[in-house]
Amino acid sequence: MEKRKEYELKEVQIVPYSDEYQRIFKALNIEWIQKYFKVEAEDLKSLDHPKSYILDKGGAILIALYAGEAIGVCALVSMDDPDYDYELAKMAVSPKAQGKGVGYLLGTAILAEAEKRGARSVYLESNTKLTPAIHLYKKLGFELVADRETPYERCNIQMAIQF
Repeated sequence: MEKRKEYELKEVQIVPYSDEYQRIFKALNIEWIQKYFKVEAEDLKSLDHPKSYILDKGGAILIALYAGEAIGVCALVSMDDPDYDYELAKMAVSPKAQGKGVGYLLGTAILAEAEKRGARSVYLESNTKLTPAIHLYKKLGFELVADRETPYERCNIQMAIQF
């Protein structure tokens, strides 16, 4: 099973966002949010308008492809904050690809993108109900940070990584 997982991961490509991925960027995120929570107005700002809300403001979005199919997405949102340069946001992996390491590939790629852009730190918000996600963030090197204001009702944990 582990060998198959490794083989499949080698076939995953991480590519930059283009407009053709807007639908899947939104769909994958709506899918996980609705499974556990409710979609909030703040979600729709970035999911409906990723170019103006994320890319045009100095952020990035990466897409994980397997056999040409988009199976995961992750955003790096530029922050106007004295403590954090970017936020890791809108990470979602298709249910059929979960547990295969795609989230880790996306996470390492988005952190590499942040470093390439000169980031000193990356912040994220999540919910402790999302145990696999919290485990992933810790594996990537994120640590808990003190309470900060958040626009999301569902957020009950905040983490950050320093470079």
